Amino acid sequence: MGFVAGFLIFLVIGFAAYVRLAPSDPARWHVSPAPAQQPDCSIAAGEGDARVTCLIPGTAAEALARIEAVAMATPRTIRLAGSPAEGRITWITRSALWGFPDYTTAEAVAEGAQARVTLHARLRFGRSDMGVNAARLRDWLAALNP
Repeated sequence: MGFVAGFLIFLVIGFAAYVRLAPSDPARWHVSPAPAQQPDCSIAAGEGDARVTCLIPGTAAEALARIEAVAMATPRTIRLAGSPAEGRITWITRSALWGFPDYTTAEAVAEGAQARVTLHARLRFGRSDMGVNAARLRDWLAALNP
């Protein structure tokens, strides 16, 4: 019985280490998100992802700089790749307990005096994110429009 318990503990620790230490390849995650089907700032949530497209006042770089400030104020979030000047940024946000990584990409293009911004948040491990990616997008949009 002690061997089985020890082996199970080893598996759990190994899984936790893999989730936290697995490298994130920007070529895989820092990709152009497809616009949401509804460009009216309605969040479209799937099983393991969520996306939204909104018009934000200002240039594309200004809109992304505002989103970057909100993203970097989010706990356990770091930038993986991109910049406002590039027109696309991808962040990694990790869950509190296990450190599961979720990836959020924002891309902005000029549309008159505004920027059309698409945000796509998705999980890396598993099939269902239990709504956390849609919730993150809601929080970020609320912070952009206080």
